[in-house]
Amino acid sequence: MAKDRNQGDDYSGPLKRLLLGVVLLILIGIFLVWRIDSPRVERFRAQITDVMVPNFDWAMAPVTGAVHLIRDFQSYQRIVDQNRELRRELQQMKAWKEAALQLEQENARLLDLNNVRLDPRLTYVTGVVLADSGSPFRQSVLLNVGARDGILDGWAAMDGIGLVGRISGVGETSSRTMLLTDNSSRVPALIQPSGQTALIVGDNTIAPLIDFVETPDLVRPGDRVVTSGDGGVLPGGLLIGQVTSDPSGRLRVRLSADYERLEFLRVLRHHGRENINTHGELVTPYGPNPTPRLRDLGDG
Repeated sequence: MAKDRNQGDDYSGPLKRLLLGVVLLILIGIFLVWRIDSPRVERFRAQITDVMVPNFDWAMAPVTGAVHLIRDFQSYQRIVDQNRELRRELQQMKAWKEAALQLEQENARLLDLNNVRLDPRLTYVTGVVLADSGSPFRQSVLLNVGARDGILDGWAAMDGIGLVGRISGVGETSSRTMLLTDNSSRVPALIQPSGQTALIVGDNTIAPLIDFVETPDLVRPGDRVVTSGDGGVLPGGLLIGQVTSDPSGRLRVRLSADYERLEFLRVLRHHGRENINTHGELVTPYGPNPTPRLRDLGDG
């Protein structure tokens, strides 16, 4: 029995080495076949691939299923995150809606208390911007509306959001609009909510200066700047922009109008305030002619 066991051990070693050598030769052959760049070898490789790959679908099924499972889990995780984000945004929108309703109600109460009536005569004419000045010392644009359209000097021009400038020259079929950024532009303004009056002074930059503020300490960055209507040239309440400051600390206005894309402008029809050409009579408790009343008092 011991002799048979020793004979089996003597044969197992060479067989293992022979099997290992055959496997190595097969691997080397496969490596050479896949590395040889020849049309015939390429066709041979294609035939092997066509025969072997479909037969390994059963072996790849668990791997494919695991990959699909991981992707489905990742997709589900993304859906959960998106749902959480949408819930948060919906909560914020509800808060904004409530704030908007409160402001609407407050505005309605204020309008009712002040008996505000908006001017129905404040209509507009839309014009197309034909060209700009092309000069660093003059900021203006040319519109395709003019005297034939009823345009007058001094009328306000807006881009639909904020004030752009005012009409500074009218031709028969065209007109020129001087922008707020022009060095010659001066617009009376009102800063809200502090109620400070100021003058918007153009200096050929994209952010005009805010000058002649009565109490600058009451003005904060982000305050709303609108036209005051002083002088009767521009109507009051037109949006100009928001208060900002430059590195030197000077107050400036960040314009709401988009000066990068001035394609269409609305020219507001504004005929100014009613001029008073006659002197009013003195109003007293005794009527327009107080002399007899005073004499009667003296006699009494």
